[in-house]
Amino acid sequence: MNAENKIAIDEVSEVFGLQTENQWVIRRSTAEQRIEKLVRLRDVIRSYEGEVKEALFLDLRKNEEAATFEMSAVYGDIDDAITSVSEWMKPVVVKTSAAFETARAKLVYEARGVVLLFGAWNFPFTLLFQPLVPIIAAGNCAIVKPNEMAPATSIVISKIIKKAFEKDEIAVFEGGVDLANRLLELPVDHVFFTGSPAVGKVVMAAAAKHLASVTLELGGKNPVIVDKTANIEDAAAKIAVLRNMNTGQVCLCPENVYVHEDCKEQFIAVAKATIEATCYLDGKLNTEVHGKIVDKRNLARVKGYIDDAVAKGASIEVGGHTDDATQSIHPTIFTNVPDDAKILGEEVFGPILSVFTYKDIDEVYRSLHKQEKPLALYVFSENDDFVEDVLSNTSSGGVTVNHCVMHYLEHNLPFGGVNGSGMGRYHGVYGFKELSHERAVLHTVVG
Repeated sequence: MNAENKIAIDEVSEVFGLQTENQWVIRRSTAEQRIEKLVRLRDVIRSYEGEVKEALFLDLRKNEEAATFEMSAVYGDIDDAITSVSEWMKPVVVKTSAAFETARAKLVYEARGVVLLFGAWNFPFTLLFQPLVPIIAAGNCAIVKPNEMAPATSIVISKIIKKAFEKDEIAVFEGGVDLANRLLELPVDHVFFTGSPAVGKVVMAAAAKHLASVTLELGGKNPVIVDKTANIEDAAAKIAVLRNMNTGQVCLCPENVYVHEDCKEQFIAVAKATIEATCYLDGKLNTEVHGKIVDKRNLARVKGYIDDAVAKGASIEVGGHTDDATQSIHPTIFTNVPDDAKILGEEVFGPILSVFTYKDIDEVYRSLHKQEKPLALYVFSENDDFVEDVLSNTSSGGVTVNHCVMHYLEHNLPFGGVNGSGMGRYHGVYGFKELSHERAVLHTVVG
């Protein structure tokens, strides 16, 4: 344990004590007071935009467009909360049953209390501040830990939070596993974690010791089903582009494609052409648009999946190369992947697409039923009956039809996983409700 971690861990108990006491003040804050905090947060973030962009480039080689997207997503959530929090906070009148026809019933949204928030490394800015917005809107205190695997972004996040808030309301701690473990010992009221299912289980077990509620935003091997009625050129192009978003390091990236056997050759041809057009320049991988794998350990992990699949008989249709100097993996498409390949057992989190064919859709259902429920499922079809059949025979956190990832961007829809891909929902009003306790109140008539 280094000196900085030791200092941070020594401060944890003090900050938790301050927030435990102050939560009763914060939970009584008005909509106007919460709006003022959100406006202040937005203004502070804007003052650090240049540093945020530099940090995202250092950590993940994100270009101007990708960094702007991260910040825009946060601004959108803040603006939505500023506009809506007054309405969200209003009690909801509930019609009483016949036995209580003279009584009055309502639902009141109260803050959960002290929330422990863990950020993710793949979108280290967005996936910390997006959940922080509903934490604030719902009237909570929070202890925040940015992800140590994105160290430059962690430093900027720490500056922003310390400038925008007092530590008895929103506090930030930087550090690694030792710090995370210490934070998980705190008897907080709620834990919000974005990351892998393996670590999600550790977080949930720790929260159970204090009966804290949890929001777990995890991942999974998001499948894509391409019907023979689909526009294959459109489907293949969209899938190829979004598989390589953030170098495939996105929990929502399409990963395993099930395409009707009649369409396989066209699908692969279009996907290959799209990769060549979007990821390469003069025959070389364009590292200005294709970011890096976050660190050497993960580079070796993803390379290991490629080597294992090839050794077991999988066919590489495009890509398959790695570059240690630029910490890059070339966009890769596999076919003929055997069932025992390691790449089929774990979320890849890299730019690799595995393509399978089917003749009867029931073949796909049987395969998916053997797997963990994914965070997302994508269907490409011009047949509404086919789409409804897929929805009836599968389960996932969310679904986008004739595109990928887009349901995440619609803030009138909840975002989250199911079972192995997570639990809990956020975005818009769903985040406010997730970070609130929906309290039942019944006023009876005396006499």
